[in-house]
Amino acid sequence: MSDGDEPPADRESPVGQPVIRGDPAVMGERARQAVGFDPSDPESLALAAETVAAFANNTAGADDNVYMLRGAAACAALVRGEGSYKAAAERAGEDVTVSFIRKWARVHDLPRSVRRYVATGRIAPTAAKHIARVHGDARYQLAWAVLDHDLTVRQVRAAASDINDGESVERALRRQGASVGDISLSLEPSTYRELRRRAAVADSDPEAVIAEALAETHEER
Repeated sequence: MSDGDEPPADRESPVGQPVIRGDPAVMGERARQAVGFDPSDPESLALAAETVAAFANNTAGADDNVYMLRGAAACAALVRGEGSYKAAAERAGEDVTVSFIRKWARVHDLPRSVRRYVATGRIAPTAAKHIARVHGDARYQLAWAVLDHDLTVRQVRAAASDINDGESVERALRRQGASVGDISLSLEPSTYRELRRRAAVADSDPEAVIAEALAETHEER
């Protein structure tokens, strides 16, 4: 895969919009309750400021992943609408810090595939904050390590710090007892038999068969 074919590591959809929170395939009936924020609309921006203030004060929904994503969306929209982290924090109120706004706005900036796992609870919002601290492919590698190796928030935070200090993703994760690229699969018996058959015919191994199939799918897209 060439550099130009790499999946984007930042948000592609409009800031403040409930792309994941409003997706019935992910959220079911809760998608109807999704709230979007338009940075260019004064009324919507006022709602974003109120939402950020409540979010920062932890007044409701602290254990709700979707609530946390809504707060992150409000932070990002407020930054876009006000023009800076500082102005956004001032608009939200004296109890809201620049650091708080920055951390959660970055979570809103994560790619859709990562936000999807945050919404469904597979990745904790507190872990997502640290995933969002790094850039590029490291965001995906940290997110997938949470899924594949059950990394704790503390481990994600440590790995993110090492990466930002110049450590490679592989080395940073290895320090946390995780490796890049290792995954366990549970397959239906018929699928497993076919995978093994194809590997035998190709004089290869299952990993190579799966990698080739994914590469072919990517090329078709």
